[in-house]
Amino acid sequence: MNLSNSIILWKTVIEILILWFVIYRIMLFFEGTRALQVLRGIIIVLVAFLLTQIFQLDILDWLMTKLFGISVIAILIIFQPEIRQGLARLGQRHLFSTTLREEDLDYMLKEIGSATEALSQLKFGALITIEKNDPLASYMESGVMVDAKISADLIEAIFTPNNPLHDGAVIIQHGRIMAAGCLFPLSENQDLSRIYGTRHRAALGLSEETDALVIIVSEERKDISLVYKGRLFKDMGKEELLAKIKEILKLKSDE
Repeated sequence: MNLSNSIILWKTVIEILILWFVIYRIMLFFEGTRALQVLRGIIIVLVAFLLTQIFQLDILDWLMTKLFGISVIAILIIFQPEIRQGLARLGQRHLFSTTLREEDLDYMLKEIGSATEALSQLKFGALITIEKNDPLASYMESGVMVDAKISADLIEAIFTPNNPLHDGAVIIQHGRIMAAGCLFPLSENQDLSRIYGTRHRAALGLSEETDALVIIVSEERKDISLVYKGRLFKDMGKEELLAKIKEILKLKSDE
C-alpha cells in the first residue's frame, strides 16, 4: 500500500469516527423526546437511500429520493417545537457537555433555596424537580414549556395560588427552568404515611422511574422535603437541603 492510499484510508477512518461520534451525541441529546424516534427513522431512510445508490437500484432510488424530500419538510413542520428547543440548547453548549459549572450550580442552588424558604413561609405548596442523568423530556410535554433563567421570583410566581401552573411541577434542566405545570406518575407505595398528599406521591412516583431530585414544599405543614431514588428526606432546613442537593448532583461525574 503506497503513501497516498494510506492517507486516504486514514482520512476515511477518521471521518467515520467523527460521524459516528456526532450521531451518537445527537441521539443522546434527543433521548427521551419524540424527536429521538424520528431521528432513528431518518438514519434508517438515509442508509436505505445510500444502499439503493450503491447497488444502482434505479426505481427504489427514485422512490427514496422523493420520500426523503417529503420527510424533511414534514419533520420541520411537525417537530418545530423540538427543533427550536434543541437549537436553543445547542446555543447554550449543552450538546457535548451537560455538567453545570461550579458557579452556575451555586447560583441555581441559591435561587432554589430562596424560593423554597419563601414558599414555605407563605404556606404555598410546590414541586421543584432537578434533572440529573435520566432525561425528563417526556414529563415536560405534560406541562408548559418555559425555558427561562432560573430565579427565586419566577419560582414563587409559578407556585402562587390561582396561577394556572401552580398545581403541577417545575422541571429544571441544565440550570434553567424548562417547564412548569408538569404531571408525574403517583407512587403506589403502600408504606407511605397518609399524612403525605398528592405532591409527595408524585415526587416519589417520579423518583421510582428516574434519578431526578424532587423538592417538595408542603402547604399544610410548611416543611421542605427532598426525594431521590425513592428515598424521602423529611423536614429539611434550607442549608441542609442545598448541601444534600449539591452532594447528589456532584455524584454525576462519578456514576
